[in-house]
Amino acid sequence: MFPTILRDPDAAKKLFETIIDSPNGRRSMSRLARTCRAMCEPALNVLWRELDSLLPIISLFPNTLMKRARRPGLGLAKAPNAEDWSRVLAYGERVRRIAYIESSPSVSPSIFAIIAENRPVQYILPHLQQLIWRVDTAAGLQRCTIFLNPELQSLVLEVSTRIPQLATFLAEVCSTTQLSSFSFTSPTSLPDTFTDILRSHNTLEKLVLVAPGALSSSVGQWAASLPMLRVLELDLTGRSVIAVEGFFDDIVASGASTPSDASSDSGVFSGDEIDFTEIRKSSLRLTGDLRSGGVFTDLRQLSLTGEVANIAVFLKHLTSNLTHLELVIEDPPDMADWQDLSGLICERFSKSLLSLRINATGSSRFNELVRSTSRGGDPPCRHLPLQHFTSLPSLLRLEIDLPESVLFYDSDLQAVAQACPNIETLRLCPMARFPASSGPSLTLEGVAVLTQGCKRLQTLALVLDAHTESEEAFNSLDVSSRSLLRLHVGHSVVNDSLQTTILLSHLAPYLETIKWFHEKNRPGYVEANATGWQKVSDWLPHMQGMRLMERARVVHLATQKPETRDQSVDATVTRITADKSLQAKPRLVQRYVQVSPKLVDRSTEAKPELVSMSIDATPSIMDTSVDATPAVSHQSVSVRPNMVSTEVDASVHTETKAISAIQALPFEESNSVNNYADPFYAFPSVIPAVLVGLLTFACRILTSYPLTIPMHMLDKSLSILHAQPKEGDDSSSEKHELRPSSAHSVSSSTSELLDHDIPPVCL
Repeated sequence: MFPTILRDPDAAKKLFETIIDSPNGRRSMSRLARTCRAMCEPALNVLWRELDSLLPIISLFPNTLMKRARRPGLGLAKAPNAEDWSRVLAYGERVRRIAYIESSPSVSPSIFAIIAENRPVQYILPHLQQLIWRVDTAAGLQRCTIFLNPELQSLVLEVSTRIPQLATFLAEVCSTTQLSSFSFTSPTSLPDTFTDILRSHNTLEKLVLVAPGALSSSVGQWAASLPMLRVLELDLTGRSVIAVEGFFDDIVASGASTPSDASSDSGVFSGDEIDFTEIRKSSLRLTGDLRSGGVFTDLRQLSLTGEVANIAVFLKHLTSNLTHLELVIEDPPDMADWQDLSGLICERFSKSLLSLRINATGSSRFNELVRSTSRGGDPPCRHLPLQHFTSLPSLLRLEIDLPESVLFYDSDLQAVAQACPNIETLRLCPMARFPASSGPSLTLEGVAVLTQGCKRLQTLALVLDAHTESEEAFNSLDVSSRSLLRLHVGHSVVNDSLQTTILLSHLAPYLETIKWFHEKNRPGYVEANATGWQKVSDWLPHMQGMRLMERARVVHLATQKPETRDQSVDATVTRITADKSLQAKPRLVQRYVQVSPKLVDRSTEAKPELVSMSIDATPSIMDTSVDATPAVSHQSVSVRPNMVSTEVDASVHTETKAISAIQALPFEESNSVNNYADPFYAFPSVIPAVLVGLLTFACRILTSYPLTIPMHMLDKSLSILHAQPKEGDDSSSEKHELRPSSAHSVSSSTSELLDHDIPPVCL
């Protein structure tokens, strides 16, 4: 049997949300999820709905994949398989909001690459609705694309440095998601194509731009054109009044005159005709049908940061019925600008404004922190007048939290009671600290004026001096509030705890909670005040019980019936009759009634019916591959020189002369002797010449033939290489011009030398 609370899903969800918002709520919710199966699923849905880091998702992987099991943020040692993703995908369906801060070392950047490469599905968080991404580098910005899914509704992007890829990333966001809320914060300017990229996102309901360039006229025109925009937040810090005015330069006010409203007269005969424009506007104004031009007419929540003067200039251009207004101003503000701003708020938004919050900028709080931590003395306290708020009848919540303008008087509470009779929550710098020499100026008498004028006041937070000087508050029951339930007094001063308890029991007999600062290490802590408020907290329930009992007794006595007694009375009446005449003349009254026709201004939009048709005008292109290789042919030509073998007589030409020293004989004797001596003289003269010629021929061959052989081999190798044609070559399309080789010249020269240098041989 399920518990009764679990039978209603909405009631169970509200209960679990209350538990998780309490101190140590997440730990309590995790224990509750392990209590029983009936509570497990709804408790896990609330527990995993909002995550402040990616660490819980990474810790769902098995420990065997971790680099260190107790520190999953260091990343994975190896890639997960399909079975390792089961728990991640199961719990990922419960996540609705997640945040990532790149500067935080809790999550290693390497985990994103592993997730992107090995995820079994496209979206590991398929039902993610809000993504908060704070990055410093382009790589950190690119990691955000893993979590972009079609169900994403809100993107909060904070970029601390200039990233050139920002425009590309925004284009990818617009193509993937359809956001209803977009927030961009950066110290660098917006991309030049920012409005062109986001123009397709016409479903935005909340827009936050805190960056240089957010006040340009193009951004103002784009923001004003968003039909569903309800929440707008801008930063006006450091901007001039002209720059703030420039935000509205290109905005066309809604309800402005259309071309159909304009006269078709050329102006030549205008002097002879009567202009009914002003008459028509007057009649429409009397009937209440006049359309007034406005800017951001559907805007309901506005948050502005900057100087009070810039905020006032911005609010002058708005004609929307704002319900929530949050102002972050420089403290302390200029009193003249503060007066103008207060009057402007009451003038423009008195009937619609429900909540007004006024906080200080970061620079103002930093200056106050420096003063409080230094030895410069007590922090300065300045008065912030509230008398300029004249009429805010619909205001339910007023919160002012400034570091320096913390001084208020009872007259300010009286002004709030008159201007805001329906206020429910009032906070006037409850964190303020005052020096010991001059404490707070608010008193319980001022609170009595507030409780008397604001009958719906439920929460009150301020710093006051709890001493009482007059007894007027005790003599009136009108100052007693039945609605005041919570009181926060901060560093308030209390001297007489009993007297304060008695007065509080009279002003707030139904008060449930009273809080004050009791931490000893808190700046501005005064032990006497903390002890006094502890006594008030202990005594107040008893005094309230006694006070309510006394009032119940008084009410009982006031409603008690008086005693009655029966008594007879002589009711005899002596009748006296008399005749009287009366003249009844009717009184006539003449009245004139002016009947003016009720005019209705209707505009008819005569847009022609357009048909959008796309025509593919892309020229037909056919890719054809053409072989454009030039025809080259290689032809081998033999360039070997013509070798002519010629026999050369290399014998040395010699002449032999023989001198005969023999005595002359007679013819007969000499004749006989010469017949035998002739051969002996001829034979020795021929043999030396032949030997010399052979030796010379051998030397010529040994010197010239070794050079001739390499030349011949080189010609052969070149002819073989040229004889191999390549693919696609035409052997008949190229001719080569041949030149005589050097080898041929060398051989020819050698032959010439042989021809000329060898002398003839004479035998």
